[in-house]
Amino acid sequence: MRHQRIIIGTALVFLSFTGAGFAQDIEPRRWTPLPVGMNVLGAGVIFTDGDIAFDPVLELEDATVDVKTTIVSYLHAFDLWGQSARFDTQLPYKDARWEGLLAGEPAAAERRGLGDPRVRLSVNFLGAPALKGKEFQAYRASHPVNTVVGAALAVTLPLGENKKDKLLNLGENRFVFRPQLGFVHTRGHWSYELTGSVFLYTDNDDFFGNNKREQDPLFALQTHLTYISPQHWWVSLGAAHDRGGESTINGDKKDDERRDLLYGLSAGLPIGSSSSVKVAYVGSRSNEDIGKDSDSVAFAFSTRF
Repeated sequence: MRHQRIIIGTALVFLSFTGAGFAQDIEPRRWTPLPVGMNVLGAGVIFTDGDIAFDPVLELEDATVDVKTTIVSYLHAFDLWGQSARFDTQLPYKDARWEGLLAGEPAAAERRGLGDPRVRLSVNFLGAPALKGKEFQAYRASHPVNTVVGAALAVTLPLGENKKDKLLNLGENRFVFRPQLGFVHTRGHWSYELTGSVFLYTDNDDFFGNNKREQDPLFALQTHLTYISPQHWWVSLGAAHDRGGESTINGDKKDDERRDLLYGLSAGLPIGSSSSVKVAYVGSRSNEDIGKDSDSVAFAFSTRF
């Protein structure tokens, strides 16, 4: 029984790096209105490395993880009852390696495969009427000071690689529903953005070792300050905080509540009239004795049509 508790405790912390538990992002411009009919196809890669701190009883020390995530994304902007809306989806492919000392002996594991995809539907119900082409450009030009308020629902789908006989997996075998509410206030070339969200987890009835995993809601808040130049390149500084998400295994609470601070810097540069590149850095630091600290660098390319 003690051996099983050690394995489960190890899995819960490791999974926070690769599955839906690492879904807390720090993404600017998610509420920026787009002209109706626009489609955006993108591809990118994220390099993440981190250190993990465990409860001493787990006998796991000097644990590190390196994850390379390749993402293909698609976004479509449309008219929803006269308001600007968008649907977007992300499909990740992950290459992860964990290392550490287990009871004083070196241990390592590697996984490659699909992660859990995410879909998101959002609508801006204030300050962003659904407009096309020249009408959209004219509206933005005539409203240099504008406030947009929106709501969204993001859903993480349990389609990633998950083998019930493996301790570490790239998918979590459960749905994650993420309601979001946000606003962005634009004044000239500057904009300020605030987003609140909550992660709602369904149960994993087939967790490692034929166990049942439940998880409390995780509450998150993030903010961004963005500058958009007259030449349409932009740079954004952001920060986020989350709290909650304690796990329960077979009715036994695991005392693994999360309190994380995230911070990031990102920039975008247009290429021609329809494409752009983006680079971003995101740091994550745990405010708990048991948790993870990580650094991520992302590079992405997108094209509009």
